[in-house]
Amino acid sequence: MRASVVGTTVTLAAGALLTAAMTTASASPPDSAAPHHSRADRPVLVDCLWQRTVRPIDFILACGDGNSRLTGLRWSEWSPGEATAVGVNLVNDCKPYCAAGTFRSYPVTVRLDGAKPWKEHPGEKRYTRISLTYPGDRPEGYEQVVTYPLWD
Repeated sequence: MRASVVGTTVTLAAGALLTAAMTTASASPPDSAAPHHSRADRPVLVDCLWQRTVRPIDFILACGDGNSRLTGLRWSEWSPGEATAVGVNLVNDCKPYCAAGTFRSYPVTVRLDGAKPWKEHPGEKRYTRISLTYPGDRPEGYEQVVTYPLWD
């Protein structure tokens, strides 16, 4: 009995350490080449759940149904004026209807801008606009550049 308690304890401790290591490893590294900006002047991106994020790897564009999302984002800039990344826009073609549709991948350049104080946290700025530029193929009915307002 004592051996199983010790084994369980060791397993739980190892799992906690692994989780902590993976969480730390998945965080974005500091951008040492960029000028230093305090947290107050570095805008955030607000997601569907009203959580603030900086340099996210993934971002849901269609919050209601998840039929459009950005994945694999690699940020080259995150400044008070704008943020820029490249990644993939996964869009459900909704054919014959959305529940039976197929997600298609489109390379995209993402640009965030229009930083303004966030109503929820007035001392913090958030980006207010997102623009997607499709360098090649794009979803049916989309322009080469599509701009959306971001929620507050």
